Amino acid sequence: MGSLDDTICAVATPMGEGGVGIVRVSGTHALPVASSILRLRSGKSLEQIKPYKLSLGQFIWNPVQVGKISGIKTSSVLDEVLVVTMRAPRSYTGEDVVEIHAHGGPVIVNAICEALTQAGARLAEPGEFTKRGFLNGRLDLTQAEGVLDTIRANSLQSLKMAQEQLQGRLSRIIQDQRDRLLKLVAHLEAGMDFVEDDIQFIEHSELKNGIHLVLEEILKLVDSAEEGRMIREGIRTVIVGRPNVGKSSLLNAILGTNRAIVSHIPGTTRDVLEEAIMVEGVMIRLFDTAGLRETRDELENEGMSRATQAIDHADVLILAFDKSDSLNEKDVNFIERYTQKPCVMVLNKSDLPPKYSLKELQDIVIRTRKNSEGVPEEEKNYVEVSALTGEGIDRLKRSIKSLAVGRQYEAGDSVLVSRLRHKTLLHNAGAALQNALRAIDDTLSAECVALELRIALNSLGEIVGVITNEDILDQIFREFCIGK
Repeated sequence: MGSLDDTICAVATPMGEGGVGIVRVSGTHALPVASSILRLRSGKSLEQIKPYKLSLGQFIWNPVQVGKISGIKTSSVLDEVLVVTMRAPRSYTGEDVVEIHAHGGPVIVNAICEALTQAGARLAEPGEFTKRGFLNGRLDLTQAEGVLDTIRANSLQSLKMAQEQLQGRLSRIIQDQRDRLLKLVAHLEAGMDFVEDDIQFIEHSELKNGIHLVLEEILKLVDSAEEGRMIREGIRTVIVGRPNVGKSSLLNAILGTNRAIVSHIPGTTRDVLEEAIMVEGVMIRLFDTAGLRETRDELENEGMSRATQAIDHADVLILAFDKSDSLNEKDVNFIERYTQKPCVMVLNKSDLPPKYSLKELQDIVIRTRKNSEGVPEEEKNYVEVSALTGEGIDRLKRSIKSLAVGRQYEAGDSVLVSRLRHKTLLHNAGAALQNALRAIDDTLSAECVALELRIALNSLGEIVGVITNEDILDQIFREFCIGK
């Protein structure tokens, strides 16, 4: 990104027509630059008006610079605007900021940006306003990521999680653990300076207990990462079953619309169809897959290959069975292969005369999985539905959500980690702390223990941005839109 000494500007509202278009200016010279293209109705300059209050003004500019009367250049009034100033350091970027609220047409907001660049500003790069806020100490790195997650939130739950991160809940937990580790390192390294005098500033038992407490908090955050990811990105839910058990009908019933083609002909679904619905504030991403069977059809084989990939990346499986048709060897094979994940066992076509009961299916699942590794039985739900009548569909939706997320988060007692960057660094910190504990047990030198504690400190510091890497910063802020 450009120099922090530059004054930057950008459109802060979505492009296209709208009621209001906002142009943001930030930097040391934000007020004089903006003053050159604005005329306030009060006759005051931007430096004279009260900050954080809207003032009525006009956008004046002559881009072609041809209108001259008696040697005096004239400028046209191009729009009536509202202007607000925010003074450093009490602004989003920590710098002087001017926001110009114009009518929301692309010609107007683009003209304002062009006028500002001619007056001495430059166009901002993606995420540059937020990056300046981070570099100027207005927010840490997890809060900056919370800004992006707030913008991209796809559900009420993901919005809530993003806001908690933006408000600093995760940052406070990370900083508390860093403070604990810093005290331990300080005592440990102080003792290293007096090793010849056999003076200890901290007992081994106290050191181990302190490391265990930090490790416990870190492992809690690591364990929350999968739930956090699903809330942030949506629950990947894949419908699986042999041909003609009603997978596409189930998709249509859950969505409440005819999204997938339904036919009695096996192999109708050739590709993976994806749609999304909201269930109790959480996004569920539904994938309808091709029925898995042996076939010589090249296109159908490709569809089944894609289905297998979708299953591998699923958070929850909907394992569909036809209740009106007897269970066969293929159904048992599906149970053996796919119940290693949290899954909802769906008995479809409950509106037709049954060939078996829900209890019979449960017994088969328990017997089949008895000597095999897989998720516990409590991570399976059994639901009878009719895709034709809609009976049981609401219960199916709730079952998907309850298997994946919601129990811990709705309690409001914990903070969830939602980004791979956070999870990786927390994992690194946890591994270093475990190494430190082993070093103590093996009676290795204090230097070895301190080294591992320093690695953990650095990993935690990278999460909140206390320790920064320019490439990582550029990668994070590049995800932002221009104007934020």
